[in-house]
Formats: sequence, C-alpha cells, structure tokens
Amino acid sequence: MTKTFADRVCEQVKLKKSHAVVGLDPVINRIPSFILKEAELQYGKNPNGAGYAFYEFNKMIIDAVCDKVAIVKPQLAYYEVYGAAGIKAFWNTVTYAQEKGLLVIADAKRGDIDSTATAYATAFFDELHNEWKEQIRVDSLTINPYLGDDSLQPFIDSATQSHAGLFILVKTSNPRSGDIQELVANGREVAEKVAEMVNDYAQQTLGDSAYSPVGAVVGATYPEAQAKYRKLMPNSLFLVPGYGTQGAKGKDIVNAFNEDGLGALISASRSIIYAYEQADEVNRDSVMYYVSNAVAAMNEDINTALSEVNNLQW
Repeated sequence: MTKTFADRVCEQVKLKKSHAVVGLDPVINRIPSFILKEAELQYGKNPNGAGYAFYEFNKMIIDAVCDKVAIVKPQLAYYEVYGAAGIKAFWNTVTYAQEKGLLVIADAKRGDIDSTATAYATAFFDELHNEWKEQIRVDSLTINPYLGDDSLQPFIDSATQSHAGLFILVKTSNPRSGDIQELVANGREVAEKVAEMVNDYAQQTLGDSAYSPVGAVVGATYPEAQAKYRKLMPNSLFLVPGYGTQGAKGKDIVNAFNEDGLGALISASRSIIYAYEQADEVNRDSVMYYVSNAVAAMNEDINTALSEVNNLQW
C-alpha cells in the first residue's frame, strides 16, 4: 500500500533527525559568480542563462543538504520571473531533488474557482489519466483558502488520489498577516475558521502516522499563535516559515509541535542557501561547506530547543 505524504514526511524526518525544510528561492544577483560566468558563456545574459544558473545552483544546494534534511521547498515565483526557462529550471530542480531522496514542497500558493483549481492540481499532481502531460509531479503544494471550500476540494481530491500533500495558508509569517487573518466574524478570527476547515479535511485523510497529508502554514514569527493552532489542528503537519532571515529561532517554534515531537516542518531559505556569502573565496567547495554548516546549525538549534522542553522525538 502506498504511504501517504504525511507518513513519508514522518519517516524521513525521523531518519534524518531533522525538522528543517530548505527553501530554494534563487535570485540572479546572489548566485555565485562562477556559475553566472558559465551561464553567460553558454547562453548569454538572458532567461536561458538564468534558468541554467538556477538549476546549477540548486543542484549544489541539494547536494550539500540531502543527507541533513528531508524536504526542500522551491518558491515558484522566483522561477516564473524567467518564463519558460525558469519553469524548466523549477521542474528540473524537482526531479533532481527527488532523485536525491528528498520530498519537494512546491511553494506556489495556488487558489481559484473549482474548475481552475482542478487545472492547478493537475499541473502539480495528477499523472494518472493525462497522456498529454509530462509525467512529473511535486510531493506537496501550498494553497490559498480565500475562495472557500469549493476552491479547496479539487486540491484535496487530487492530492489524496496522487498520495501527495497540501499546506493551506492559515497564519502566515508576514508582519501584516493580521490585517485579514485576525479579523473577527461570528466570534472567530478568519484564520481560526480556516484552521477548523483544515482540521475537518485532516480527519478524513489520516495516515498510519496519525497525521494527515492536509497540513497548514503557520508562521514561526507568532509563537503564541502556534499553540492555539496546534490545538485546532492536532493531526495536521505545519509548514512553519519565518525561521532565520525573518528573525525566528528554535525557541520560537516549539509550540508548533505535538507532544510526540513531530508535526512541524521549519522552513528557512535565504539564511541557508546564501550562507556561502561569508566565504573569503567562493567556489563549489566553499558553497557546499557553508550551506552544509548552516543546515547543521539549524538542525542543532531546533533539536536543542525541543530537547529543552522535553519534546525531542529521538
């Protein structure tokens, strides 16, 4: 029997002893110069060169972290900047990461009316009944609940059928998230209502791990809110952005975990993939060294914080 996304996450997190997710958010002017020189030599300064540079950089990051984390999370917007070449780099990155044994969350925050949501879901998941479509998919996807239940159900159906996962935006990490998410209607905040919807979906899709492939995005920058949403969504995996560059540390994310020491995936991007900028000399070896050390430090920080509250799983 095929394992659910949540079951695979729990298995790999325990294997790697890591709750970290590495965001692959490449920006062209922060790519190492030796990669940019090669890209320009082969393609010129154009979208094809950018796509080449992104993929080469991502492969280096993946090679540096694949033995230390279970999951990577490319943010699609950074790739869409460069059109078809950027999208090709995105999907090549997905394939390379999966070949290295990593799970891939596509951070795309999709959401639309049901017919369009079905098309989005098919683009990222469905490989079963469309011979015109390239047979490649991500392991999980972030989605926006703003359009309501009928916009979410196609994603739920497709993810379930494809043994994939979802992370529905509940309480995001940005400073003004409360403008809408904390509005009160019928005695509840909007985010609390979304959390209740997520929990309803989760109870219908539990795996052997007691977690559902229907998860939630809950920001690391709101530690007190994490505890509230953990109670509202006890069987959902949390994708927790905001660690590192946005200011959160290990001590800020412990409330996102369940009492089993599982349930939260802590995401960091810039603080990991650009750690090499500290190097005196930038080459493949120094990029690998600094990125690997940054991930190791993140793992240690998170595991130490969980240990201090007696909630380290291993």
